[in-house]
Parts: sequence; C-alpha cells; structure tokens
Amino acid sequence: MKAAAIILSGGKSSRMGTNKALLKLNEKTTIERMVDILKVYFDDIILVTNDMDSYQFLGVKMVSDHYPGKGPLAGFHAGLMASDYDVNFIVACDMPFISGELASKLVNQIDHYDALVPVINGKMQTLCAVFQKKTVNKIEECIENGRLPIKHLLEHLNVLYVTEKDLEIYSSIDMERVFFNMNHPHEYEDAKRWLRS
Repeated sequence: MKAAAIILSGGKSSRMGTNKALLKLNEKTTIERMVDILKVYFDDIILVTNDMDSYQFLGVKMVSDHYPGKGPLAGFHAGLMASDYDVNFIVACDMPFISGELASKLVNQIDHYDALVPVINGKMQTLCAVFQKKTVNKIEECIENGRLPIKHLLEHLNVLYVTEKDLEIYSSIDMERVFFNMNHPHEYEDAKRWLRS
C-alpha cells in the first residue's frame, strides 16, 4: 500500500508509571506487536521517539521531534516530515490490538480529505487516524502559535469523520478492542487478560 504508518512513542507514560510501549504482552513488547501488525499492510513504518536507544531492536525508521515538549502534534509533524508518502496512518504506541486491516481500510477512504478521524462511542480517535502529508504546514502553524490541542488543527482541515456505524461493514473487526489503549496499570492487566482468553 502506498502509505506509511507512523507510530508515536514520545509520551511520558506518567499514568502508567513506566514506558507503556515496552510493556510485554505474551513474549512481545506492545510496540513490537504493533510494528508486526502494521508492517504487513504498510510500505514504511516510522517511529517518532525522543529515546531512540530504547527502540533500536525494532529495526524501523526512527525520527525525533523538531519541537520537543509540544505533545502529540509535534509527533505528527516529525512523522509526516519523515514520510515519503502522501497518505499516512498515525497511531499512538499504546494500542496493542490495532488492526492492520482496519488501518488500511481507513487509508483507502481518505480520498480528497486532509484527514480521516474515527469517532468511536462519541470520542474522537485522533491518535488512530489518517493524515495527508500536506497537512504538515498547518501543523507547524498550530505549534508555532501555541495551539497544541489536535482539535485546533482539525478546525483548519477538511476532515472526514467516520463512526462505528460507518465501520460496521468490517464486522470481523472488534472495534472496542482495536481502539483500546493502555494508559493505566489496570488497562495493562485487561490487555493481558484479553490475550489469555
């Protein structure tokens, strides 16, 4: 597929108390699971991190923030700048059950829009969304102006929002699990329990 998958791993994991990307699920770290799932569907995987040493073992392209300390938007910026593709799937590093199939379907739906953002249970999933590389100029503008919440960026883009109703056609995909992210220790325990079952 002519698209890149950009994984953001720049957060402080303060709620988890440890780097959530490196938490083990069965024998693999969360980040390894995600890379393995996504590389089946995407030509390129880009990891945005400010701690490259911790992720050398993945063997993927890595970049760090041009705007350190500016949150996820800085990760969007660094990832899109490093991408050779017009269309990019951007995802946070704490979604161990991400579906490569769903990600590729979302990429194929972006059409002429600047971005495609799933809205699941009424909540915008901005850290599991599709963005055109050309949005990088708007992102830069937002960062330079201190408008860091992603919703500010979306106000300036032509965005296609898709709900679980729109995604129903992919009935084989468990949406609740795909959009599950691990921020707290109890969610890590939930993830381990899911894998056991």
